[in-house]
Amino acid sequence: MPSGAASGPSGAASGPSGAASGHGDVAAVRPGGAAASGAGGEDELGSEDRSRVRLVVVRHGATEWSQSGRHTGRTDLPLLDEGRRQARELGSRLADHDFALVLTSPLRRARQTCALAGFGPVARECDDLREWDYGDYEGRTTDEIRAKRPGWSLWRDAVPGGETARQVGDRADRVIEAVRVQDGDVLAFAHAHVLRVVAARWVGLPATDGALLTLSPATISVLGWERDVAVVERWNDAAGDALG
Repeated sequence: MPSGAASGPSGAASGPSGAASGHGDVAAVRPGGAAASGAGGEDELGSEDRSRVRLVVVRHGATEWSQSGRHTGRTDLPLLDEGRRQARELGSRLADHDFALVLTSPLRRARQTCALAGFGPVARECDDLREWDYGDYEGRTTDEIRAKRPGWSLWRDAVPGGETARQVGDRADRVIEAVRVQDGDVLAFAHAHVLRVVAARWVGLPATDGALLTLSPATISVLGWERDVAVVERWNDAAGDALG
């Protein structure tokens, strides 16, 4: 990597040969690892001012636990067949957009979504995009937890043996710092709670304000800018919706 290039979020791997290495030393990438012919044209993600880097975040497709509402942190579940179908649809929505860097959580459900969307050859694994560590509440539903802790909230009350919102926020800040030094838009495949924290931190809110942003499986969201103000441009767009 050239001198002065961003090193990326904590735990970001160097990636396969030909993967985007960040900060202006490679061509923009599209699904399958193909270099784009140039930016600036119309595409599904819009033609807004590209003077500032945007972060396009994708929650992985459906898993057994996402469908049953179980907290899925470090448990490494695969996608269901439905999730695999969703991932391919995500790829068709993203295919015409150029990305300077593609990141993915190292957990299987995110990596599979990334690969089936067509970005596997250029993606870098990023430990900071792992899902919230739910500790003793891993695999349990909110209703099960509240049966013993009435009124419990992940955002307010945290979890025994797991991460606090502030710790997840620190990870999100490292991701954002690495994204904002790139020379083009960045694509990231990850998980519901960590991406909600990333969105809150992107606009300068506390990590706990991620509670205000629901995020469904297999959705695309865009964190960008209005002039010099960081904003949420789009949020929780379900696969198949026109992005305009």
